[in-house]
Amino acid sequence: MKVSDVLAAKSAVAFSIPPDRSVQALCALLKERRVGAAVVSKDGISIDGIITERDIAFALATHGAALASMPISNLMTKEVITCAPGDEPGRVASTMLSRSVRHIPVSDNGRFVGMVSIRDVLKERVAELQEQTAQLRGLAMNQETVPQDR
Repeated sequence: MKVSDVLAAKSAVAFSIPPDRSVQALCALLKERRVGAAVVSKDGISIDGIITERDIAFALATHGAALASMPISNLMTKEVITCAPGDEPGRVASTMLSRSVRHIPVSDNGRFVGMVSIRDVLKERVAELQEQTAQLRGLAMNQETVPQDR
């Protein structure tokens, strides 16, 4: 299994938001899409930053009501951790845990192609483990016991 398989299973369209859009516009987009993060991109191709619900919550404590009209570029994380479509979900999950992030954009040769969350990665990993468990149980139930040579 690869990250590209995780993206295919999500069947979600990759989307981004320009850095000059307001935090209020971002919040409306996150609500509409029912997601917790968005890639920030001037052209919809490159990844200029990422912004999450957590960024908004922390900024609200600092900026109060003025936050709604602020541009996203003031809050976004500019050093973005990315993964590639060919990466293994287990490795991506390890990166997420070690870097304390819940969303990682997927970049294919510098082109933004999607976003994976810790939930996406773990969902696929659990499904994979359940399938392996079912196969092992089936094998154990149908296999005759053969005496071992000692």
